[in-house]
Amino acid sequence: MSVYTITFSPTGGTQKVTNCLVQVFGPEIQEIDLTNPATDFGSFLLNAEDICVVSVPSFGGRVPGPAISRLSNMNANGARAVLVAVYGNRAYEDTLLELKDTLVKAGFHCVAAVAAVAEHSIIHQFASGRPDQEDLEELDRFAHRIKEAIETGTAPDSVHVPGNTPYREYNGVPLKPKAGKNCTSCGLCAEKCPVGAIPVDNPSRTDAEACISCMRCVSICPAQARTLNKLLLTGASQKLKKVCSEPKKNELFLN
Repeated sequence: MSVYTITFSPTGGTQKVTNCLVQVFGPEIQEIDLTNPATDFGSFLLNAEDICVVSVPSFGGRVPGPAISRLSNMNANGARAVLVAVYGNRAYEDTLLELKDTLVKAGFHCVAAVAAVAEHSIIHQFASGRPDQEDLEELDRFAHRIKEAIETGTAPDSVHVPGNTPYREYNGVPLKPKAGKNCTSCGLCAEKCPVGAIPVDNPSRTDAEACISCMRCVSICPAQARTLNKLLLTGASQKLKKVCSEPKKNELFLN
């Protein structure tokens, strides 16, 4: 049996939740990074004994498009999957269902699921500091329950998750990071962009059509040169204030 994390985590919040859930399965963890477009995702040899924690952020209540296409290229051969959707305290809507449907088509058996709250990747005042210690302790307890269910053969072969089909429409957001005068053209953002939206030969630019507003470039820029339009950011903050201010609880699924 091998244990894998299969993660799309541009800014680290989804990875933090993933790390908490997977540690119960032991120290030998193999990592598959869904943000790397150069990876041949069809090359991984999974089998029915394997356990995979598959984690994505919720973008507008959906799984990020690049994560869908890369997961679809995998051959799970019956590997057991723990589904994780991480959202910034608004809602995750159809994310878990879309993730499950994608994984089932790729040959996974979906045995458990989590919808976890993490600090909003664009408007950091929402769910600031989450997952916090209380969240991590709750996730750790649930991970032990998942492990026990797998070991005793009581885990479901197809966990029930909320969501609707057709999935909700999502066409992205108008918030696209741009480089300011502090940009040193180091190229780190271009190297790490999950969708190649930043030209390697001119990293101060952004292809707005290709950009998925994942905020990786903003989070990793050593010069803090990549930012969002302040007026648009303020408008988005006001729009989301009502639905994002009240702390949401994590949701756990094992049946």
